[in-house]
Amino acid sequence: MYVLQQLINGLSQGSIYALMAIGYTLIVGVVGLITFAYGEMVMIGAMSAYLFYTYVTPNFFLGLLVAFISSGIAGIFIHKVAYERFLDAPKSIALLCTVGCSLLIKNLAQIAFGSQGNAMPPAFETKPFYLFGTDLYITTIHMVVIAIVVVLAIGLSLFLYKTRVGLMLRAVSQDKMAASLVAINVKKVTIRTMAISGAICGLVGMMEAYGVRGNYQDGISNEYYFDGLLVAMIMGYRPVGIIVMSFFFAFLKVGAAGMELNAGVPGELYRIIQSVVIFFMAAEGGVKALLKVRRAGKEGAKHG
Repeated sequence: MYVLQQLINGLSQGSIYALMAIGYTLIVGVVGLITFAYGEMVMIGAMSAYLFYTYVTPNFFLGLLVAFISSGIAGIFIHKVAYERFLDAPKSIALLCTVGCSLLIKNLAQIAFGSQGNAMPPAFETKPFYLFGTDLYITTIHMVVIAIVVVLAIGLSLFLYKTRVGLMLRAVSQDKMAASLVAINVKKVTIRTMAISGAICGLVGMMEAYGVRGNYQDGISNEYYFDGLLVAMIMGYRPVGIIVMSFFFAFLKVGAAGMELNAGVPGELYRIIQSVVIFFMAAEGGVKALLKVRRAGKEGAKHG
C-alpha cells in the first residue's frame, strides 16, 4: 500500500518533469544550443506567482497566467542577451552567456527574497480524495496539476503539428539553412521558441511551488535544470519516451525520499540510479555510432 501511495504521489511530479523536458527539447532542437538559464526561468515563474499571490490575490489560475507571461518575457530576454548576436558564433560563447544570465537572475532573486522558503498562500481548499474505499488518496491540487499538464501537452502537440508557426519551428529544428532558403525567418522563430519554452517554465515553476512544495524558493532552479536537461537529452523529440522517462525519474525521486525517511536508505541513491541510466544511454549511442561506421566501411570496401 505504501508503494502504491508513493506512485500516486509521483504522478504530479512526473507530469511536471514531462512538461519541463518538452520545453527544454524545443530550445535544444530549434535554437540548437543548451542553456544554463532554463532553471532560472522556472524560478521566475514560481517567484512571480508568489508575488501575485501575496500582494494581489491568491487565485490559482490567474497565478498561472502571471507565471506564464513573466517567464515568457524572461525567455525573450535570455534570447536577446545570450543567443541573438551569437547564433553564428562558436557555441561556447552563447553557452557562457547563458551561465551569466543564470548567475545574474539567481543571485538577484536571493538578494530580493533570501534563500529560505516562502510559503504560498492557499488558492483553494486542498483535501484528499480516497480511491476505491482504500487508504490510497490523491489531493485536489495534485489532480489540478496533472489535468493542467495533460491539457498543455495536448495543446502544445497540436500547436507544433497543426499550425503554421509550429511547422516553421519544426522546419528550423531540422535544418536552419534549408528553412531560411524557403523564406522562414529563423531569428523570429528562435525568439518565439524561447518565449514558448520560457512560458512553459513559468507554469512548471508555479505548479511546482504551489502544487508540490507549497512554497517558493530559489533552489527550485537547480534540480529542474538538471532533471529537465537529462530527460530532454536522453529522449530527444520522442514524446512518449519523454513521458515515460519523466515518470520514471519522478517515481525514483519520490521513492528515494520515502525510503530515506522510513528505512534510512540514503536519498542520494536516486542520483546514482540516474547516473547509471546516463551511462547506459551513452553506451547505446556509442554502440550505434560504431556499428554505423563499420557498415559504412564495409560498403566502401565492397564498392572499392
